[in-house]
Amino acid sequence: MKKKITLLNMITTLAAQLITILSGFIIPKLILTTFGSEVNGLVSSINQFLNYINLVEGGISGVIIASLYSPIYKKDNKKISSIIKTADNFYKKISFLFIVYILILALLYPILFKSSFSFSFVSSLVIILSLTLFIRYMFSLTMRNLLVADKKVYIISTVQSIITIINIFIAYLSIKIYPSIHIFKLCTGLMFILQPVIFRRYISKNYNLDLNVKEEKSILKSRWDGFAINIATFIHNSTDIAILTIFTNLNVVSIYSTYVLISSGLKQIFESLTNGINPAIGQAYAKNNLVELNKKMDMYEYFVIVTTFFVFSVAAFLITPFVMIYTKNINDADYYRPLFGILILISEGLYVLNIPHLNLAYSANKFKQLTVPAFIEATINIVVSMILVKKYGLIGVAIGTIVAMTYNLIFYASFMKKIIPNRKSVEFYKKICLFILSAIIGSVICSMFGKINYNYSSWIFSAIIYSCIFGIIYSVISLLFFRKELCYLKKYLFKEKIKH
Repeated sequence: MKKKITLLNMITTLAAQLITILSGFIIPKLILTTFGSEVNGLVSSINQFLNYINLVEGGISGVIIASLYSPIYKKDNKKISSIIKTADNFYKKISFLFIVYILILALLYPILFKSSFSFSFVSSLVIILSLTLFIRYMFSLTMRNLLVADKKVYIISTVQSIITIINIFIAYLSIKIYPSIHIFKLCTGLMFILQPVIFRRYISKNYNLDLNVKEEKSILKSRWDGFAINIATFIHNSTDIAILTIFTNLNVVSIYSTYVLISSGLKQIFESLTNGINPAIGQAYAKNNLVELNKKMDMYEYFVIVTTFFVFSVAAFLITPFVMIYTKNINDADYYRPLFGILILISEGLYVLNIPHLNLAYSANKFKQLTVPAFIEATINIVVSMILVKKYGLIGVAIGTIVAMTYNLIFYASFMKKIIPNRKSVEFYKKICLFILSAIIGSVICSMFGKINYNYSSWIFSAIIYSCIFGIIYSVISLLFFRKELCYLKKYLFKEKIKH
């Protein structure tokens, strides 16, 4: 096929993420309008506590993908089969642990966290919400890891898009036919059974795997090197809701979850886009071509920085008006939190800026060297959030995340020179400072246009104006200072071929 695999991966993952974000707005909106803020907060809270099972996984997915780059490049089917068999057996063990964890959580959650709902209501909801995660660990993760490492992200994205679209229609029909949160979540969870069925069929046709080989035990030892990183990532994604559940109430959790729909959605778009680039970075490292790797990292950094500043600058002006439009006629909680909206965008923006460094470190299998910094980041996030949450609530947990992400960004920028010799972190900081100055100029200009009215036409008009302003400013900066990166990005996206 004469397509370009990196470009195809980026397009399909972006499309899949946009569809997922659309689903992420539609489904919570259905829950809010049908069942109220407390149920929405309950669902968000339970989902976060279910995600604690990710700690048991211990970062093995990143280790597996990193371990697959070299044998895929060398076409070593025996090695690939050994790694896949090891991963599959490990995920099955996690699945059994997950069942035990589900039962414990279903018993303890309604006792530890008080709400207006009955024990049976909350307990049964825990079990239903666990279904999607169980399918992921039991059936999907091994095959996903293989496809990612082999630069076949477009397969995953296409399947995800189709399932998500079907899911939206099923969710809507469920609400209309029988408005029960339990039936609603059961119907949407069952759809994910399609994912492993399709993956398994594709892999059986396109890969010559021999699962009778011996397991690659060494990667299970390496997973502990990735454990701290997994904890830090988990805490970034999940700690805020857990802390808010403990120290505040489910209505506050609902407010947090609504704003995070936007900030997390933006982060997921970037992760989807970079999923198309990550395998190329990993394979460049596997080839030990430092010249190529350095050029790709320059391109990668520029691409992430310019798109992050553009998207998050515009979002800072639009997030609170959007939430107010989104929650119109929902009066059981105060959703007007403009400062929190800006802070949560800053925290996610800092995380996104670090994606190139994180992914190179993972591809280089530097998990052991990152253990202590990952624990420091996680500790900063938890401690600062818990200190500030009692007095400042939502703003307190957002500040905790910002402090942790700032430390994370500084550390990884410095760590790059241990992977790519002579790479200077000061050049990365110069790029950041240049775009910060540009963002300030753009913000001053945008603030002259006045307040956005809380209706979709005003919001869309403002979004277009702000996008044009920031787009022009960042384009000028790119043409003046980043022509080399722009040319390399264009050549790179249109040169790689799909390999079958």
